[in-house]
Amino acid sequence: MFSVKPIKPTFKCYLPPLQGEVKKTIDPPIKKLEPKLLPGEIVVNEANFVRKCISPESSQDDLWGKLICTNFKVSFIPQDSPTKQKSQLSHLLLGDHDVPLTCLEHVVTVNDTKGKKKVLGSNQKLKFNPTELILYCKDLRIIRFCFDEAGPESAKKVCLAIAHYSHPADLHLLFGFEYQGRRYHECKAETLNGSVPRGGLQTAIFDRPSDWDREIKRTGASEWRVCSINEFYCVSSSLPEFIVVPVSLADQDLKQYSIYFTDNRLPLWCWNHPNGSALLRTASVCDPVQQRKIEQRIITAITKSNLQCSEVFSSDLDKCLPNIQDIQSSFIKIRQICVIDPFEESEERWFSSMENSRWLEYVRAFLKHAAEMVYHLEGRNVSVILQEEDDRDLNCVVSSLVQLMLDPHYRSFFGFQSLVQKEWVMAGHRFLDRCNHLKKNDKEESPVFMLFLDCVWQMMNQYPAAFEFTETYLTVLSDSMWIPLFSTFLFSSSKQRAQYLMDFARNKAIPQGEDPVVYFPPVWNWSQQFSLKDQTLFNNPMYVGKGASCVLNGEVKCFKRTKKYGSILRGASVSLRNGLRGPTDGLTRRSSLGSELKPEFSVMKEVVESPSERFFRDWFSRPADQQGLLIPLLTPSHVTLWKLFFLRWVPEACIPMGGSITAYHKLSQLVDEIEMLRDHLRQYKAPTPGGTPHPSSRGPPAAQRRMYFKAASPTDSPPEFLSSTFPFTPVGNLCRRSIHGTPISKFLNGARIWLSTETLANDSF
Repeated sequence: MFSVKPIKPTFKCYLPPLQGEVKKTIDPPIKKLEPKLLPGEIVVNEANFVRKCISPESSQDDLWGKLICTNFKVSFIPQDSPTKQKSQLSHLLLGDHDVPLTCLEHVVTVNDTKGKKKVLGSNQKLKFNPTELILYCKDLRIIRFCFDEAGPESAKKVCLAIAHYSHPADLHLLFGFEYQGRRYHECKAETLNGSVPRGGLQTAIFDRPSDWDREIKRTGASEWRVCSINEFYCVSSSLPEFIVVPVSLADQDLKQYSIYFTDNRLPLWCWNHPNGSALLRTASVCDPVQQRKIEQRIITAITKSNLQCSEVFSSDLDKCLPNIQDIQSSFIKIRQICVIDPFEESEERWFSSMENSRWLEYVRAFLKHAAEMVYHLEGRNVSVILQEEDDRDLNCVVSSLVQLMLDPHYRSFFGFQSLVQKEWVMAGHRFLDRCNHLKKNDKEESPVFMLFLDCVWQMMNQYPAAFEFTETYLTVLSDSMWIPLFSTFLFSSSKQRAQYLMDFARNKAIPQGEDPVVYFPPVWNWSQQFSLKDQTLFNNPMYVGKGASCVLNGEVKCFKRTKKYGSILRGASVSLRNGLRGPTDGLTRRSSLGSELKPEFSVMKEVVESPSERFFRDWFSRPADQQGLLIPLLTPSHVTLWKLFFLRWVPEACIPMGGSITAYHKLSQLVDEIEMLRDHLRQYKAPTPGGTPHPSSRGPPAAQRRMYFKAASPTDSPPEFLSSTFPFTPVGNLCRRSIHGTPISKFLNGARIWLSTETLANDSF
């Protein structure tokens, strides 16, 4: 007889069947931590058993998972995902723990046991095994990873990969070129079959004469015309192909005059006032001998376009506003205060540190100068020329702010986007250099566009019913600068954009003549990043304007200025006017920009009152028209820190169930309830005598209502948790080292000095 060999016992046989199945499913958890990749995205390197630090003092809340570097982003995939806040912005391209490579400013590796640290660049060697990786991001996040359990070689490789791929050698190497090429061909069938022109955009791009013609017609600029002398960029490499010029100037004269301006940048028409005055911007005349002659000819042509006034006011912004280096230095200081320094160490010197950073001082200076230009356009009826040496930085800020103050169209959602497209993108702001996407020249980097967004927020904060969009929209727009998938913020001029996209189309076999907006869209197509539900976070429930829900019987109901503003204005001292102290004020800091600017916004009637002071006093004495001229208040109590942007990642600054989100939540519900009631009323037509109402099908469905927070109903429960950082979450996005560890403040406090070769030589090897 054959003997049956006994089966050896296994670990599984000692378990109940159900537990055995569970063990089978959870046995290899790390293998299932796979990233969500976009078309054309590939994994370059990765490391398992990495710890993402949440708290600087304790590790019990830290997340364990896999750290991955792709050709687009740094991605961390937690093994056990924390419960996600119910009301939170969900990005379609990025996960909760993802950072685009172009958003990285410094990649810092640390070895605590050996006391070594190094800021990694492209193609650099790392002669120690890192125990920590600290990512300093341009959106003010500081993210820290620890390699306690990860293998030393895999930790070193993933750090080097992140540093290398965050320093692309050429613009073509940015992931956006690969992604949009794949995306175009995958969606080609949908694009060809009845697609909406220009990808469904309602934002004017200003890359064709028709966009400029519509703007001329909208503003009533009958004495101006679209000129094509720069077609194919044959006159200036930094101007758009189509510009608006006075009717009285011939193309031949313009070509002759262009050689005397910096980079051949002729004066650009920006906007026309209903009274006939025009706003223009120009570069400096580079030939001192011909300067007076050329300027006089240009001014003569401008005066012919304004039949009501023959005077032109010129303002040299280089002489009265901070330069790009000042703005960059100030931003580094305010980032140090808000993000780098621990609150418990900076609390006592918070206000003095904020003042010393000069950021809010610069914000006031730009707002004040823009308001002064408004006085000349509105109060004096004269045309204004903004002059800057190269016409590509300060002019962008001031010209945009002037138009925001004067024209309610630019305070609407699509109007604001058209304004940015016209005054920044097409006018040749150096986004590639100022954002430093290639990390090649730190001296050219400067947050000029960020300063502009802060100025816009200051006006929104003072006149919340005048803007159709929210501060969430402004914050998301600033974040979009660091996502290299859109054409808006990647280039420094229209010519550069055209050249790169032409090469891109040729390399990706895109048919000649295809609209670049279709195959490499701008950021204004928000459906690329957010769902329709999340895009409703951009809608301001308080907006009073065309299409707003608070338009009653066809009339816009204007909000009156509150007593709070009036009392503050009446109580302002003579020496402190709109936040700028007079020369007799003993508290004025030496060489302060505020003390150098002449205070003109007095609301107190003095014995000798200038015309500008009288203009502003008269305006502030009237109720504010949210759909008319808006002039910002410039006292320190009104120009404040933009908390959602500067403090959204700081856990200590987070206010549970507080902040502006509480008002936004209730107002959104109220507006949504009003819209619901109107929809119900529209369901019935007016009853006839002796008859009954007839139902009507008008009114949008609930899913298409424009508020993020819907009116309470049995099916809609209120959010479980809201905080002042909504819709962003600070968890894991800001981790300061403890005071006993590596002093993080050294990396960004005077970073340009600390990152010298001598320091790196001493610290890195």
